[in-house]
Amino acid sequence: MREIKAVVGGKLSIKDNVEEIYEKRVTPYGNGAKIDAQKKYIGKRVFVIVLKDGGV
Repeated sequence: MREIKAVVGGKLSIKDNVEEIYEKRVTPYGNGAKIDAQKKYIGKRVFVIVLKDGGV
């Protein structure tokens, strides 16, 4: 069962079969951008969460 709750400016709660959570930096790629991931994740469904600046 998938349950995702997010509140703008608040906390995020994900209840699902999560395999891994990791942090990456978005980098330029042509006229767009990309996020590098390991080859084992090709074809997997993912969520991308964009954080406001001001973090680490």
